[in-house]
Amino acid sequence: MRVFKFGGASVKDAAGIKNVYDVLQKVGYEDVLLVVSAMGKTTNALEIVIKNYFDKSAELNSSVQEVKKYHNQILMDLFEDEKNEVFAAVNTQFADLEYFLTHNKSPNYNFVYDQIVSYGELISTTILSHFMNFMGIKTQWLDVRNFVKTDANYRDAEVDWELTQKNIAKNVKRKTLNITQGFLGSDENNFTTTLGREGSDYTAAIFAYCLNAESVTIWKDVPGVMNADPRYFENASLLNQISYREAIELAFYGATVIHPKTLQPLQKKEIPLYVKSFINPLLKGTSVSKGVDLEPYLPCFIVKRNQLLISLSSIDFSFIMEENISEIFALFHQFKIKVNLIQNSAISFSVCVEDKFDNFKALNAILSKKFKVEFNENVTLYTIRHFDDKAAQTVEENKIVLLKQVSRETMQVVTKEA
Repeated sequence: MRVFKFGGASVKDAAGIKNVYDVLQKVGYEDVLLVVSAMGKTTNALEIVIKNYFDKSAELNSSVQEVKKYHNQILMDLFEDEKNEVFAAVNTQFADLEYFLTHNKSPNYNFVYDQIVSYGELISTTILSHFMNFMGIKTQWLDVRNFVKTDANYRDAEVDWELTQKNIAKNVKRKTLNITQGFLGSDENNFTTTLGREGSDYTAAIFAYCLNAESVTIWKDVPGVMNADPRYFENASLLNQISYREAIELAFYGATVIHPKTLQPLQKKEIPLYVKSFINPLLKGTSVSKGVDLEPYLPCFIVKRNQLLISLSSIDFSFIMEENISEIFALFHQFKIKVNLIQNSAISFSVCVEDKFDNFKALNAILSKKFKVEFNENVTLYTIRHFDDKAAQTVEENKIVLLKQVSRETMQVVTKEA
């Protein structure tokens, strides 16, 4: 079987749904399993519903109606006849959502989040499945929660591989077009769970692993994986081939290639992953598979903006040793500050971090009691894999370099505007 993943951007409106049909006509749909995300920005819209629910806001009902209205417009654009059973199917799902909002007793935010946000994927796949049937492609709609079983760590659930493998092997029919949801699973009590960051890609990898699939294809609005973000670099080039190892390295440094947890099950069975364009589906795209690390062999640029560069030095000129560093890292963990680069000398220690939750002010108050703290806000971290002099010059040009670190294959540079 082949596993295809279509993200929210590919199914954001009626034209997107019709394009999925066109892609399948061109590349074939027998023995295919589609993993599909919520439509467009539905997850964001459902997060507003969740906020209003916990805030006991008067806006709760209107935020649900916004999500309904968005999907209803897509239905009206796809199906001429409102008597089509898809309207009743989608209405039932919204009724289930509204029932949950009025009857839930759990105060656990993560639990509530997973129960509500899951409707994005359930509704998108219902619409897509009905449209395929309407266009003459017979589908099997699968509720992924009956297949992917997890623990009860809501919003970042761990997969029970043994149970999941049994469910998928036993219940996925071949020789048909299967459609299921990305990102979701369920715990032993059949409550919905979600799989965390890049969850839909991960779902595709889970099914591919359990089905011994021929390949996984992630369909995007770009021709494949580029060696640099075209928003920041002119003349970005398409990478034809990336090894699993190299893709994991790039992801570690922050490239939005493919998340390592997606690659790990595929690597175990050497299942190739393709990143292709849903605009030009017959183009080759990028293959992430066993083979050469990179083809063509080019420097790869990764940019992280809005970083914070912190330099700590000992007040009494004593060495910063292991116990100090472990204490500092424990504080970073406590304050949910992600470390992207480390450099230390005898009496100083510098880190480039991401303060996503705006916790640095509180952390600084603690650090300042033991260390002299200097910091630069809104700096940019450039990482260059397979760097050369020209690549280094590209990122350093017309900028003030605050910190530079070079290893065998990777250069990292922290800069601010000159």
